[in-house]
Amino acid sequence: MKCPYCGHEEDKVVDSRSSQEGDAIRRRRECLKCQRRYTTYEHIEGVSLMVVKKDGRRESFDRKKVLSGLVKSCEKRPISVEKLEETVDDIERTLQRNFDKEVESVEVGELIMQRLGKLDQVAYVRFASVYREFKDVNQFMKELKQILAKERK
Repeated sequence: MKCPYCGHEEDKVVDSRSSQEGDAIRRRRECLKCQRRYTTYEHIEGVSLMVVKKDGRRESFDRKKVLSGLVKSCEKRPISVEKLEETVDDIERTLQRNFDKEVESVEVGELIMQRLGKLDQVAYVRFASVYREFKDVNQFMKELKQILAKERK
């Protein structure tokens, strides 16, 4: 494992823990050269789920892409990277459980929005504005009104 700070290839594992569901191992590592610590995750490599895009193209499900979208949506919000990792784990587990080989990109997007709605409303609206391609303020306001209506129930 290369150190993300100095690129040195030797480290030691300081701590290892299983995720709550037991499908990943979180490892805290310390670089033997610069002594900085970083976290890695080990996941079971399963059968690759293919995502069918709106234009018909197919690409492998990429948890890094999902995490990247969540990180962008949650920028400057009080949400830890660990919580985002757990959310991606949950999304990936749900997709693997509910779909055999292929899943429509719309299903993935809706699942992400569902999890973000529970996690942080500001992050949800940020993601929705990009995912649903809001063209104007009216679409943005419509989404906000739906959130407020759910809160009142």
